[in-house]
Amino acid sequence: MLDETQPEEFAQINFAYNRVFRPGRLSVGLVLPLEAYSVGAEPTLRGHLAAAQKAEELGFAALWLRDVPFNVPSFGDPGQIFDPFVYLGALATVTDQIALGTSSVILPLRHPAHVAKAAATADVLSGGRLLLGVASGDRPEEYPAMNQSYDDRGQRFRDSTEYIRAVGADYPTHQTAQGTLSGGIDLLPKPHGTRLPMIITGGSQQTPDWVARNGDGWMTYPRNAVAQGQVIADYRRRVKAAGQPDKPVMQSLYIDVVADPAKPPRPIHLGFQSGTDFLRSYLREIEALGINHVALNLRSNQAPIAATLEHLADTVLPDFS
Repeated sequence: MLDETQPEEFAQINFAYNRVFRPGRLSVGLVLPLEAYSVGAEPTLRGHLAAAQKAEELGFAALWLRDVPFNVPSFGDPGQIFDPFVYLGALATVTDQIALGTSSVILPLRHPAHVAKAAATADVLSGGRLLLGVASGDRPEEYPAMNQSYDDRGQRFRDSTEYIRAVGADYPTHQTAQGTLSGGIDLLPKPHGTRLPMIITGGSQQTPDWVARNGDGWMTYPRNAVAQGQVIADYRRRVKAAGQPDKPVMQSLYIDVVADPAKPPRPIHLGFQSGTDFLRSYLREIEALGINHVALNLRSNQAPIAATLEHLADTVLPDFS
């Protein structure tokens, strides 16, 4: 359950971080693309920018982009197809307030200087609306395609997060296996806020203590209420033990919203099909457990997406705005 001693707000980082993440409160975002597509299929991305604008107009808190370099058929999902950083730039030009997040950039497959520069650029162009979700990756087939080792991705993930933090300072001095920063050069632009808000996904091949110490928040997956409550409490205990202020926790959720609001839930991959009555009660439950944001994935939704977004905005968002 929620810690009654939690602060009124999390650390001040940027506009998106402090608008999306509030202690004791749940906000609701969406995973792009905003369309349904079957396992193994590719999304059409028709009207995708207009759909993003509609999501902002309806009051959703964030849009989330995945980093999927290659379509791996055995995985069954090519994500939103577009490169996330290029897509962030496009989204920044057609929206004004909604947070723009990555869930998540695969750090071992990108040089951290490129990640830091692209992320800071998106943050500046959007007026501080970037949330940088990062991960170590889970598709082994992608690593040999980039001449990278899958087994040591955890070490490269750590090196990359340290590097990205380092280049947020002016003329940094820093050395890792990713490169040496001598203090004589600088990486521009700097983030819009105090730093890039990095949300670590899952374990990312790290110890739980490392995850608690080094991220600005934690991104996890749906679990039953007992298990979810336990892992959230454990994460926050580790943050506190590290002498750091409280940090937000978010999770993903696949949903298929049916017309009957009273329809009970039926399990689907990483989520459920249900009416909005159960969805609201589920979201209240995870809010009470300490989840601060949920990223809804409508890939499995059977009703028209535009109508579902309107339905959610009318019946669910008012409880979590």
